[in-house]
Amino acid sequence: MGAVYVLWLRELRRYTRSRSQIVVSLAQPMLNLFAMGFGLSAVFNQVGRGSYLQFIAPGIIAMTVLFAATFSGMALLWDKQFGFLKETLVAPVSRFKIMLGRTCGAATVAMIQGTLVAFICFAVGFRPVSFAALPLAIGILALIAVVFAALGTTIGASLKDTQGFQMVANFAVTPLYFLSGAMFPLDNLPTALAIATRLDPLSYGVDGLRATLIGQAHFNVSLDITVLVTIGLGLTCIGAWRVSTIEA
Repeated sequence: MGAVYVLWLRELRRYTRSRSQIVVSLAQPMLNLFAMGFGLSAVFNQVGRGSYLQFIAPGIIAMTVLFAATFSGMALLWDKQFGFLKETLVAPVSRFKIMLGRTCGAATVAMIQGTLVAFICFAVGFRPVSFAALPLAIGILALIAVVFAALGTTIGASLKDTQGFQMVANFAVTPLYFLSGAMFPLDNLPTALAIATRLDPLSYGVDGLRATLIGQAHFNVSLDITVLVTIGLGLTCIGAWRVSTIEA
């Protein structure tokens, strides 16, 4: 597991060396939190749904992890361009371990960003219904990070340039976020939209966070965890296969 640890540590160092990246990564979540969390609070309260800040905070945290984890796949293309990936591929290490190390590193970085946004949510008034459920919420957040870190690495292993990665990742990530129920309840949706939300893996991550943090669940926490674990394992295997097709 030494190779997994080295790749995990490299991804973590890549993130912590760039303070500007840390600041920029918090800009979009904070904008959504303040503009929507407070801007739509009165409307949400008028329809009897309670505090919109309480409702949207788990979705904002999940969104932060989604974007951070998915776009971490761009680092694979940078490593390919500057030759580090070639050095990794020629090492006597299985491609699955390479995929696992990069995925774990990217997931850890995404978890750090999600945790920072969570602290901001707490600072502006968000309160979980039970602090005893926080360990489970952290576990679900980790599953979200692994799923989309694996997705980002898979996309990065399948493309040849960063421009293509940005286009494909944006095309995939934006619908995943908007269909996840991060900003709106999943109750009483039109049939087509209800089906789309059920096909969105982020929906189960947001639902799991919302269930553990504010006690509101559309699906079931057990189902949420099962779906995330299944998709995470599947994407990790697919990503390992895609990495194995890269020529050293």
